[in-house]
Amino acid sequence: MDDTQFRQWQALLESRTGVCVGDQRRLFLQTSLCARMREKHMTDYQTYYEHVTQGPIGAIEWSALLDNVTVRETSFMRHRPSFDCVARHLHQRLASVPVQRPLHLWSVGCASGEEAYSLAITTAQCLRSAGLSEDGFGIWASDISPKALAQGRGAQYSTSRLGGLTQTERSTWFSALRDGRHEVMPALRDRVCFTRLNILELAQAPIRDLDIIFCQNLLIYFRRWRRRDLLNLLASRLAPGGMLVIGLGEIVDWKNPLLERVPDDRVQAYVRRESNGSLE
Repeated sequence: MDDTQFRQWQALLESRTGVCVGDQRRLFLQTSLCARMREKHMTDYQTYYEHVTQGPIGAIEWSALLDNVTVRETSFMRHRPSFDCVARHLHQRLASVPVQRPLHLWSVGCASGEEAYSLAITTAQCLRSAGLSEDGFGIWASDISPKALAQGRGAQYSTSRLGGLTQTERSTWFSALRDGRHEVMPALRDRVCFTRLNILELAQAPIRDLDIIFCQNLLIYFRRWRRRDLLNLLASRLAPGGMLVIGLGEIVDWKNPLLERVPDDRVQAYVRRESNGSLE
């Protein structure tokens, strides 16, 4: 791949997904493209680029290529302090506000589902400790990769992906399969809805009044200006008193008048004010 071809692929990925592939990730991009090109029996980057960008067949191939260039490595309770922060917030909300509807949560960029199911475990445990029905919530799990979403719906994971869970959580929410993997219990799996969403189409997403929005290890792939725009959109989707959780350090210069930051140096989380501010 020469410099011109690299810039061409860089521009295509950013325009279609928002992901910015820097020079330091050139080898990753080249390796990801090569893997898919071998499956298509192609050896020339330019020929493959033209194939991906032309007509309905190109759109189908683009969807398949996304599985190579966007799926992230993840695991259950990957950053435990963030899930503990969600648990504290939900405990406080359930103790102070009468429950009038099911809790609504959103896992943005859910990859193969570990994050969404971690949120489900956290929420179900909070409801149980509050003496409420464990099925009083729903989680919308969105990602751009069809393959990752299919894995999430399948809800079966290797032992290595369960490393962040306690033994009690494993035994409560998973059943062991004969092949050594673990399957999420149906009662928990039924609370999570997986759906395809390109983060660049966030403004058209028909979801709002959320109690929790969880978006980690996604914004780091975007330019700073786009991160701010996306975060402002996410903030507007929170219900009053709802919480937005992002990856620690994913953005350092962003403020939104709708939100107050949670005073905890271990996490980067924000709570929507009960009375709305106005976006600047």
